[in-house]
Amino acid sequence: MVWRFCSVVISFFVLHTGFSQTAREFRGVWVATVANIDWPSKPNLDDETQQQEFRALLDLHQKNGINAVLLQIRPAADAFYRSSLEPWSEWLTTAPRTPGYDPLAFCLREAHARGMELHAWFNPYRARFNATDSVHPHPLSIEAKHPEWLVTYGKNKYLNPGLPEARQHTVSVVLDVVRRYAIDGVHFDDYFYPYKIEGQAFPDSATYQHYRLPGQSLDDWRRANIDLLIHHLHDSIKQIKPHLFFGVSPFGVWRNQDKDPEGSATWAGQTCYDDLYADVRKWLREGWIDYVAPQLYLPIGHERMDFETVVRWWCQNHYGKPIYIGQAAYRINGETDARWKNPSQLFEQYRLCRTCPAIQGNIYFSSKSFRQNPLGVNDSLRLRIYRERALPPPRLASSKAARPVAVTIATHKRGLVVRWPVGDSLNRSVPYVLHLEKTTRRGVKREVLFLRHPSYAIHKARSHHAYAFRVEVINHFLQRSAHGETPVVRRKRNQLITSPP
Repeated sequence: MVWRFCSVVISFFVLHTGFSQTAREFRGVWVATVANIDWPSKPNLDDETQQQEFRALLDLHQKNGINAVLLQIRPAADAFYRSSLEPWSEWLTTAPRTPGYDPLAFCLREAHARGMELHAWFNPYRARFNATDSVHPHPLSIEAKHPEWLVTYGKNKYLNPGLPEARQHTVSVVLDVVRRYAIDGVHFDDYFYPYKIEGQAFPDSATYQHYRLPGQSLDDWRRANIDLLIHHLHDSIKQIKPHLFFGVSPFGVWRNQDKDPEGSATWAGQTCYDDLYADVRKWLREGWIDYVAPQLYLPIGHERMDFETVVRWWCQNHYGKPIYIGQAAYRINGETDARWKNPSQLFEQYRLCRTCPAIQGNIYFSSKSFRQNPLGVNDSLRLRIYRERALPPPRLASSKAARPVAVTIATHKRGLVVRWPVGDSLNRSVPYVLHLEKTTRRGVKREVLFLRHPSYAIHKARSHHAYAFRVEVINHFLQRSAHGETPVVRRKRNQLITSPP
């Protein structure tokens, strides 16, 4: 790539320093709130304790190189944010106490302050977790307002996916958040129709008889219901915020090959298509989702669902959409399978993922798995997997060329200060990336700095050290961002000296 240069302070010579483009990789972690899996540690904590726990959670993941948090804000037709549509989540607070702050707004500010994205994770249909208890439903809950929309299956209550009113309610809930909060994406997990319980039929036969099309089987009708939700939601999100990503994290196997020759060479007990009625492959083909994050929670070499086999299948069936592989951090050193006792298992999975260009990142389940650092997983992330910091991938491709930025350097007390104009960044958390290359007698040291302000100072610039800078104005929605670069410069007393051409 040929870079364009400009200066204000002194006349610079053009010099190619070998700077590389900013690394782009989605490095996510799921933060589950259902049953207080990850955050908060228990219900009814005071506001300050809740906030302290979330800050500590972010700090840990930031050290590990994570750049995106997928926060579960609607675990069961409830809210981890101020809502007029659904009640506060029971895993956050119980009546009559209400938080004195907006948790989602707080979490967004904290994540963005650390240069991390925050994606809002919704469960579309679960309405009540453990419906066998005798707790009276909250007056604002769907259970209280529209009990006719719900069905009970196993221990839980669900919005009936076959009812248009229930589907529209879920869409309304998601769009309410899209309009009011500066989230970086909308995310669904694998819970559409619930996982099947042996010996129990999902109780939607009456709804099927009322809404099915002539000749439509029960299975096809259920898949069509989920298709309608995904398609409607995708189009609605894009009408409000075209740049916002909508993605799904399905169970890892779409279909087994014994059911469909286009399926994977696996023997999964339940699959997306046949049991959860989620035809994720169709959603990718039709462009109804912006990425897919299959949950591949079994090790390399597993007899029924080999990690590598399933990765290769998704790499052949992503229809041009990015893949973020879901990895099972929670299994490390906690399973009877000896493969999870190997501290290199996660690293080898990551290395395998990097062999497929369509895989643009990974997401780990779940946040609490990193607290105790099992088998040194945090060290593996910091020293082997994510040695260098990266930004999430850009959102939309663009043919626009990168525009030049006027990068200037001046003396500043005993050091140097580099400045550039405020750019038209669309990234609220990290508007600028500064590439710094310092040459000393011992060699060359390169750093990538993620900055929120259009300047950077080196407080002690020695005369025998040479410096070069490149600035990127970050725009997640374009493949190419504005840029500016300087040649090598040294400070000698109060003068700036450039290297010869």
